[in-house]
Amino acid sequence: MTVKVIGAGLAGCEAAFTLAERGVKVELYDIKPQSFTPAHSDKNFGELVCSNSLKSNDVYGNACGLLKEEMRILGSLTMEAAANTFVPAGGALAVDRERFAGYITQKITAHPNIKIVCKEAVTVPESWCVIATGPLTTNALSGDISRICGGQLHFYDASAPIISRESINFEKAFFGDRYGKGGDDYVNCPLNKEEYETFVTELLNAERAVLHDFEKREIFEGCMPIEVMAARGKESLRYANFKPVGLKDKEGNRFYAVLQLRKETADGGAYNLVGCQTNLKWGEQKRVFSLIPALKNAEFLRYGVMHRNTFINSPECLNADFSLKTNPQVFFAGQITGVEGYVESAASGIIAALHLYKKLNGGQPVIPDNTTVLGALSAHISGVNPNFQPMNANFGILKPLDKTVKDKKQRYASLAERALESIKKYKESLC
Repeated sequence: MTVKVIGAGLAGCEAAFTLAERGVKVELYDIKPQSFTPAHSDKNFGELVCSNSLKSNDVYGNACGLLKEEMRILGSLTMEAAANTFVPAGGALAVDRERFAGYITQKITAHPNIKIVCKEAVTVPESWCVIATGPLTTNALSGDISRICGGQLHFYDASAPIISRESINFEKAFFGDRYGKGGDDYVNCPLNKEEYETFVTELLNAERAVLHDFEKREIFEGCMPIEVMAARGKESLRYANFKPVGLKDKEGNRFYAVLQLRKETADGGAYNLVGCQTNLKWGEQKRVFSLIPALKNAEFLRYGVMHRNTFINSPECLNADFSLKTNPQVFFAGQITGVEGYVESAASGIIAALHLYKKLNGGQPVIPDNTTVLGALSAHISGVNPNFQPMNANFGILKPLDKTVKDKKQRYASLAERALESIKKYKESLC
């Protein structure tokens, strides 16, 4: 039996390597080096198209650092390549991007169980495959993915910031839905006139992230960044994202403007800033949104992003093992599933391949539980989520601890210790 892996980015290379190491014959398809997407230029696989940083290496204080350790435990090719090509970057794991891609390419091309097919895949195979074509999937394949997913395919990522519940100042916020309908589903963060005008001024003056030329043509068609809305007039947000109409606190007070927060996770550990999709640089997002009184000390679990990013509506289309609900022999991995970031994409390639291998051998996949970052990301892409947007690794998506720990450093360390114990048990279950 031969498994087809479509796409030789981080997710595809991890999937191919994971399967090949277990004795499975793999055909790895990629358009390189015959042609390139608008963002790629290196003939090697596993190309890092943006930063050369894989983010924090802090296992006990950063969720992406924890995810890296989970990946190391499971035998990650990405982590092996990073260890052999790293460059000094303080607490971050940064790499020499050319040597990094070269290392991955050498390991993939030299593997006796992997055959490289330099060809554009234009349709999704009907059996035993992993689709890992990333945010710049070619038009032909995008069309076929859209077909098999019932049109549930998006061509840009427009996400609002997400913050932790513990960091919200509830002395400056209140629960409640507009006109009292629907219960207390939203956290409301009010602003007076002076606070609102200061926020709008700083929002308009904040520095924005630079987009690729091909993104500028596509990104704003279906979603309005909050800074673009604010530029239409200083009152524009008060008639849109920050509309105060129908909102009163328990004392009956009304407000000049109100930002609403909506649960991002079922347990309420993380909240989304409703309508605040933005293209501001991350540091600017923290500075500007922290001007809202209730968010003065907000802990940002994920910053807002707006960029070209083909991804499927995974909760509607995928099982927790990353397979299609309509065809459980077809798996997806990488950013196309709605995981966000280099490390997260690579991790999904590992886990999708492990699940495929289990099924290929007549077994049933075992999903890591959501005390691990891998398990929490699996839950994110498969759980009920009517407002699905891509997600990166953060402690807010993990199952909360059994007891409340106010100190953030201690809380993160406890979550990490629990996750590592769990992922080691998961590895044992694979044997």
